Amino acid sequence: MELSFIGGGVAGAPAAPKGFTANGIHCGIRKNKEKKDLALIYCEKDCDAAAVYTQNLVCGAPITVTRENISDGKARAIVCNSGIANTCNADGVEKAEEMCKITADALGISKSDIVVASTGVIGQPIDLEPIKNGMAKLVSGLNKDGSDSAANAIMTTDTVKKEFACEFSLGGKKCRIGAISKGSGMIHPNMATMLAFITTDADISAEMLKKSLLEVVKDSFNMLSVDGDTSTNDTVAVLASGLCGNEKITSENADYKAFTCALAAICEKLVKLMAKDGEGATKLVECIVSGAADQKTAKICAKSVICSSLVKAAMFGADANWGRILCALGYSGADIDVHKVDVKFSSAGGEIEVCKDGSGIPFSEELAKKVLVCDEVYILVDLKSGSFSAAAYGCDLTYDYVKINGDYRT
Repeated sequence: MELSFIGGGVAGAPAAPKGFTANGIHCGIRKNKEKKDLALIYCEKDCDAAAVYTQNLVCGAPITVTRENISDGKARAIVCNSGIANTCNADGVEKAEEMCKITADALGISKSDIVVASTGVIGQPIDLEPIKNGMAKLVSGLNKDGSDSAANAIMTTDTVKKEFACEFSLGGKKCRIGAISKGSGMIHPNMATMLAFITTDADISAEMLKKSLLEVVKDSFNMLSVDGDTSTNDTVAVLASGLCGNEKITSENADYKAFTCALAAICEKLVKLMAKDGEGATKLVECIVSGAADQKTAKICAKSVICSSLVKAAMFGADANWGRILCALGYSGADIDVHKVDVKFSSAGGEIEVCKDGSGIPFSEELAKKVLVCDEVYILVDLKSGSFSAAAYGCDLTYDYVKINGDYRT
């Protein structure tokens, strides 16, 4: 399937999903007036909708409301604030519902057609007055080039915005998928603080959209870890306007496979950028496990390596401490033969093998350092026990991660 990445995101004339507008403003939830804190994505027509959420038992109130709102597989807008998570508050659900009503009234739609999300500090009550006061400005500023401002408005400790779009064909019709996301810390999704909002003009039923999203998430967002903490507010939501003109996807046919492939490409882009922008991170670390007896084993092993604090610390120091990788494989719970394992490090600086058949081998520390100082590093693990493979995504663990999270509330 031919697929090309294009400019724009969830909205962006002329190359973005048809039917969508977006905007982001500073309404006053955050003290810093230079930071946007309220985002809105809107579609001119009813959309088929799907979402996946955090599996943390401590669940943000917006998720409770969104689950109910899109239980019919329909939505028209996504509203999200940053700064306050609206989690662990007695009136959280009531506030999330009111946030939907404020948005819906301004747009002239039903409050049940709103996907609502919040991100920020847990346990602090959210003041809806800034949202009420800023809603008219947010709605009046909706435009086809608004993806950038929306992407900035959902950021918390992120240092770069996450925004992508791609173009592909369904039945001869040009279709697009656009996305924005936020996430820098408290990222260890198991759907699923990490949010991703995706729009598409493909015509696909809510049932097939949910199936496609679940299929993609397990190999992308669920293979991401920055710090091992699963957020309370993780949400990935998709709205499909159906305006590209393809025959509606209602089964797992060739068009479904093409759509899922495009959705996977967008999500992989988001995941890698979130990993690279992990709090305090200096590099993206990707662990690719091959030669596994089955897919489950490959995923368990890759995720175990990426989640290891000792491995992450070694990556920060550009230290080829491969023993930590073997250690992470050993406690992963996967049924593997550690005496078969080969380990290599790879990057733009070169490639070096450091472990063969579960044992150390002579290697150049100078070359290893050259490989590991790069800002994108691959840990290549070969289990030599089968034909299955998997990739997991993360980053290094730095002094700055502790600094950022040591006084996050203040």
